[in-house]
Amino acid sequence: MISVNNKTKGVICIVLSAVCFTGMNAFVRLSGDIPTFQKVFFRNFVAMFFALFVLIRSKSSFLPKKGCLKYHIIRSVVGLLGVFGNFYALDKIELSDASMLNKMSPFFALIFSAIFIKEKVKPKQAIAIAVAFMGALFIIKPSFGNENLIASAIGFFGGMCAGGAYTAVRKLGIMGENGSLIVFFFSAFSTVVTAPNLIFNYHHMEPAQLAALLAAGVCAAGGQFSITAAYKFAPSREISVYDYSQVVFAAIAGYFIFGDVPDALSFVGYIIICSMAVWMFIYNNRRHTQKSEN
Repeated sequence: MISVNNKTKGVICIVLSAVCFTGMNAFVRLSGDIPTFQKVFFRNFVAMFFALFVLIRSKSSFLPKKGCLKYHIIRSVVGLLGVFGNFYALDKIELSDASMLNKMSPFFALIFSAIFIKEKVKPKQAIAIAVAFMGALFIIKPSFGNENLIASAIGFFGGMCAGGAYTAVRKLGIMGENGSLIVFFFSAFSTVVTAPNLIFNYHHMEPAQLAALLAAGVCAAGGQFSITAAYKFAPSREISVYDYSQVVFAAIAGYFIFGDVPDALSFVGYIIICSMAVWMFIYNNRRHTQKSEN
């Protein structure tokens, strides 16, 4: 039997999460002209039951650890805003553009971690963040002539909120909170918040639309659990760059399913942001090696 080390397992899990999240985005877009609130509800409703099953099977507590509740709430509020931003953008712009704007989240996580968790941002990290923002501008194309400017800006805002949510997740991880409970709390919170709108403003769905949203929920659950497992197998500095494989999967899915062809400026933005992610990946590994040797 072939032995697989933890880093390889982490890479496999994070690439699997990228595939799952690409599937989620594609199914959300395939669901068609349905209110964003309704799409978000089904995305989290299905994920909630997956997390519930895992918690019951592992006989884990449903109660947050002492001091964790406020971070669960922060993670859930900003995470939900992030999902809204991402889903809105998916309906308006190319799949790969929306996915790339959402992948600004690691850079925002660095900023928020420095502000709220007091983790220092090194000069090279600050440069990477600044250049990544420049890359995002190539995708957003801020001008009055861009008819998708608002949708792109909302997608960028969604990436910012996702960065805030990841910061809260990191804080919960530092406090020793159960990863399955983090997923369940967020999914349950999002379901409860979006349920009233679904009840009073339900938009009729065809069977194919319902199936697409349920599939989006399954993919979302797969993505959340895969990425949680990935960071259990290996630290962020060793595997985080592989999360950007989602941009490749999104470009492929966008072209073959929706006929999306991003323009030249978007491709420039992709290259800039991914290059900064690779640079950060190399820089973090070098820092860790130097600390280990000292």
